[in-house]
This record gives sequence, structure tokens and C-alpha cells, in this order.
Amino acid sequence: MFVTLTEIFDIVVMTFIVGYIFKDILPIKEYPHTITIDYLQQLEYARFTFAVMAVAPAIILHELGHKFVALAFGVQATFHAAYGFLLFGLVMKLLNFPFIFFVPAYVSHGPTTVGAGIIIALAGPLVHGLLWLISRYSLQHKLVPRKYYLLAAFTKYINGFLFIFNMLPIPGFDGFHVMNGLMRLF
Repeated sequence: MFVTLTEIFDIVVMTFIVGYIFKDILPIKEYPHTITIDYLQQLEYARFTFAVMAVAPAIILHELGHKFVALAFGVQATFHAAYGFLLFGLVMKLLNFPFIFFVPAYVSHGPTTVGAGIIIALAGPLVHGLLWLISRYSLQHKLVPRKYYLLAAFTKYINGFLFIFNMLPIPGFDGFHVMNGLMRLF
């Protein structure tokens, strides 16, 4: 089985928490003259939904990139929601931190060769690169319907940022695993 029920549960929980943490990324330019409770509830739901659609796929597909590449190498791999970090992200959100940094999920896998480890580490950031290229191309060539333009623009921005961020050679980041693997290989 490629994805277990526990992994699906972790994906759902992570998606809802990430949606809540990033729900304020949707810019609202104008408000109606009268603001009602119903309007505020609809606005919160729209912001949450937008954050789920813009941010969660980038994280999920990044981690599944690691998982499926590891599986392709015959290595057992498991998706995990990083519950401690998700709690940390929620606390940062509730305390109104201007920049929220946390690791919402990760994939654990068994031992590999150095070369396989490099490719597994690269898989997640390469997913971001591919999503960035697809959204960039779609926006440039006006393939995105107008009502999804903002979502596509955020998808481009988020994935470009996450590609660069994940490739930094800092311990714990994919870029560090790639650099460390390349140094061991050569």
C-alpha cells in the first residue's frame, strides 16, 4: 500500500492546521458597507479554503515526492505530520508572529545508499520547482481562468520560495542532505 490510513489521517490534520495558520494570506481589498456576522464567517471560510488550496498541496506533494522516490529505491518510507512543530506554528499564529517558521510534516525512511539518499532529498524541492514552473508557465501564457489567477500566483510564489528555502545547505534541510551526500560521494 502506497499510503496508509495513518498517513492519510496525518495529511488531513496537517492540512487543517496549515490552513488555519496561513488563512490570513488572502488579501481582502474592500469590505461591504455593512459587516455582518454572516459576512465575517464567509470571509473566514474563504480565507481558510484559500490557504488550504495554496499551501497544503505544496507541503503534501513535497513530502510525497520524498516518499515515492524512496519507495522507488525499495526503501520503506512513511509520511508523518510533525505534531510538535504544528503546535509550535499554531502558538506563533495565536501570538501574531509576523513570520511563522515551522516544519509541518516529514518523511522517515530506512537506510539508503549515498546516491539514493541524495536523490530522495532532492525529490521534495524538485516538486516545488516543478509546481513553480507549471504555475509560472500557466500564468505567463494566460492558461489560468481569471477566478483562479490569485491562487495560481500564490502557488507560484509559495513553491518558488519553498524550493529555494529547502535547498539551503542548513542542517535538517534537504539542501544540507544533498550537499552532505555529494561531499560523501566525491
